[in-house]
Amino acid sequence: MVTAEEDAHASAVLSKAKTENFPVAPRFLPRAWRDDLMAVYGFARLVDDIGDGDLGASGPAHASSLGLAPEQADDPLAMLDAFEADVHRVFENTSWGGPAPSGPSTDRPGPGHPLLRALVPTVRRRGLTPEPFLALIEANRQDQKVRRYATYAELLAYCELSANPVGRLVLAITGTMTPERVRRSDAVCTGLQIIEHLQDVAEDLGRDRIYLPAEDMARFRVSEADLAAPTASASVRALIAYETERALGLLDEGTPLARSVHGRLRLLLAGFTGGGRAAASALRAARYDVLAGAPRAGTASVLRESWASLRGEG
Repeated sequence: MVTAEEDAHASAVLSKAKTENFPVAPRFLPRAWRDDLMAVYGFARLVDDIGDGDLGASGPAHASSLGLAPEQADDPLAMLDAFEADVHRVFENTSWGGPAPSGPSTDRPGPGHPLLRALVPTVRRRGLTPEPFLALIEANRQDQKVRRYATYAELLAYCELSANPVGRLVLAITGTMTPERVRRSDAVCTGLQIIEHLQDVAEDLGRDRIYLPAEDMARFRVSEADLAAPTASASVRALIAYETERALGLLDEGTPLARSVHGRLRLLLAGFTGGGRAAASALRAARYDVLAGAPRAGTASVLRESWASLRGEG
C-alpha cells in the first residue's frame, strides 16, 4: 500500500518531466505507452536526483521507502545501493502486485519504493530486462567517484551508462528495437546528454563535477577557475561552441531514427532530436555563455526543430 505522503513525493519526481529538453510522454501517444514511459521516467529521474543530491526535504521519505534510516538520505552511495536492491525486487519472479511471469513463484516481497512499484506492470507488459536500469544506477555511482573526464572517449563511455539506456528502453517499450535503431538512438541520447552538460556547466561545477573533457579544456586554454567565473570568457565560449557542434553531429547521426518508424512514435522520436537542437540553438543565442545562467529552449523552438527533423532538414 502506498501512503498519501509516498504518493506525493513520487508525484513530485514525475512533475519534473516538463523541465526536460525533450518530450517525455506527450498526450498524442497511446495511453499505454504514456503510462509505461512515465514509469521509466520516474525511475530515471529519481536515480539522478539521488546521485545529484537533489531530493531535498523529501529525502528522508525516499530513504524510508528504500528501507533505510531517514538520515541516510544524505548518503548517495547508500541510497543507490538500496535503490539497486529494490530494482532487483522488480525483476524477481513473484506474484506481488498482479499476475507474475510463468515459472515457480516465491514469497519474496515486491519493491518498497512507490516509483518502483509503478514500474512492475511496465516491466511485465514489455518484457524489460534489468540491464538498462542497472546501468543508470551505475552512472550515478560513477558520479560519486569520478569528478573529471580526461578525454572525449571517457565522456562517451560515461554516456553509455547515463544516457543511452533511456533510448533503448523507449525502443523496448514501443516494440521497435533493432540493432540499427539502437545505434541511432545511442547517438541521439549521447548528444542530448552532452548538451545538457553544456547547459549545466555552472551547476555541475557547484557539485565539483566537470563534464568537459580535460583534453579539450587544455586545447582551448580553459582552466577550472575560468569555469567558476560569473560570465564566460572568450575561451570558454569557444570551448562550449566546439562541444555543441560535436553534440549536434551526434544528433545528425541519430536523425534517421525517427524516419525509420511510423505514426505517433515518429513524432515522439523527432521530438527527442528536435529538443536537442532547440537546446543547442538556445546555447548559440546566449553566445555560449553558460556561466551566467543555463540557456533553455522554449516550446516553440522545440516544435520548430522537431518538424525540421521530420522533414529531414537536420
